[in-house]
Amino acid sequence: MINHPAGPPARPRVDLDDGTPPRPGHGLAPLPARRRSRLRSRPRLARLTVLVAAFVCAACGLVYELELVALGDFLLGDTVTQTSVVLSVMVFAMGLGSLLAKRLTRRPATAFALVECALALTGGLSVLALYSCWAWLGHYQAAMVGLTCLIGILIGAEIPLLMTLIQRIRREDAGRAAADLFAADYVGALIGGLAFPFLILPTLGPGDGALLTGAVNAVAGAAVVLWLFREEPAPRIRRLLWGGCLLVLAALAAAAAGSDAVERAARHALYGDQVRYASRSRHQEIVLTGPVEGPLRLYLDGRLAVCGPDEYRASEGLVHPAMAAGPDTRVLLLGGGDGLALREVLRHRGVRSVRLVDADPALPRLARTDPALAALGGHSLDDPRVRTTAADPMAWLRGADASGGEGPYDVVLADLPAPADGGPVKFHSQEFYGLAARLLSPGGRIAVRAGSDPDGLWQIESGLRTAGLRTAPYAVPGSPTATCRPGQPDTAQNYLLAAAAHPPLTLAPDAPPPRALTPDTLRTSTVHLGAARPTRPPAALTLLGPR
Repeated sequence: MINHPAGPPARPRVDLDDGTPPRPGHGLAPLPARRRSRLRSRPRLARLTVLVAAFVCAACGLVYELELVALGDFLLGDTVTQTSVVLSVMVFAMGLGSLLAKRLTRRPATAFALVECALALTGGLSVLALYSCWAWLGHYQAAMVGLTCLIGILIGAEIPLLMTLIQRIRREDAGRAAADLFAADYVGALIGGLAFPFLILPTLGPGDGALLTGAVNAVAGAAVVLWLFREEPAPRIRRLLWGGCLLVLAALAAAAAGSDAVERAARHALYGDQVRYASRSRHQEIVLTGPVEGPLRLYLDGRLAVCGPDEYRASEGLVHPAMAAGPDTRVLLLGGGDGLALREVLRHRGVRSVRLVDADPALPRLARTDPALAALGGHSLDDPRVRTTAADPMAWLRGADASGGEGPYDVVLADLPAPADGGPVKFHSQEFYGLAARLLSPGGRIAVRAGSDPDGLWQIESGLRTAGLRTAPYAVPGSPTATCRPGQPDTAQNYLLAAAAHPPLTLAPDAPPPRALTPDTLRTSTVHLGAARPTRPPAALTLLGPR
């Protein structure tokens, strides 16, 4: 006996434009007939539109990554760690997002619009959110990992959804579709990666750059795809999606309008009421606080670099022993854009010329124009003997050649923070000291900061010795930031003086006696540090790591 079904035979659900039935368990919601015919009539234009959306979304995604890396470098330093954390967490989260996207492919246009709205809002507000966490909560690292993970999940969901949308327009070989989609994605990443350092960061900065990127992301991602596949969601859902996209743009616009107020409030929380100057250059954030007639504080990337009442300890400790150990006619000052170490150099009557090399031109400009900071530096940057160069010190050393007219110098002063104080390792590497030693005249000396960490002192000494120099360690009693940090340990600061022959530690008679040093304290400190020198010194820092 033949059994007949009670109702009409079930028709296979069709989800693709060519009528191919879906695989079991992977069905997509069918598109209305008029949308299928519209896509069929101009499939190349529709497909190109989806690829352009993929291109723009990839560019925005990479900008979000670079914004997080740059902000981590500005706020915490240690570029290698920040880059490694952001990229590794991002790639992991992208894989997780791709897996989660499998559950969203039934209605890919609706899901893609939601993903892009969420990504535009999260990525656009990420910089302001992280800056606020750093200023008010102090839990920056946890917030950075959380935001990076969320952004990565949303970015990872894009490719599976875009692949589904492309196949809805015109069924084709999966390999060819993937090739076109990934090509658009990778080229977009290239454009985003180049636009960030050369256009977005210099003109807008991290905060406004992220907000603008979020707006572009919302328009090019959510709006374009939602318009192209506007018949997929029901009318009510479609209106909600358009309204959500507009709300995201409104939220980003409101954040852009209030970003200055947020930044001012964060600086007030960090630095107090008397912020005299605040700016974020391409290289660092510079904040100067304090009244005109009172003590000044200079912060570089959130690190207290200068405390007015005590800064003389650091400036005198770096300059005077090196200037007293031999001729001092020509001096090279690496760093020191605040003009304070330069002030001490110019107190020596034998100085005829000084070359100051600092990566950030904004800092010497501030030291010239701010009345209090200029007075603290003795208006040293206006001295006719001084020539300033805006360049990375290591890059400048590599291009300088004593035989080509640059140098030789009697004294090279590295007014750069030690690695333990947040300074880049490259400025205390064997390669850096080797390049500096090339510019020394016979009998020339190099003086460097070594910070308050004993282990860092001996590692820096190893780098100088590996460059063929003899060294003399010494210390300056008292912290150069003690007044601005009451309650902090008043630790001594270590320095190293290096030359081809063992340099003497003394003070020169052609300059006013320094307040922080005497010949006796120099001799005592070098004997004490010499006795504490390890029998097996640590390996020198190099650009490729300790050796």
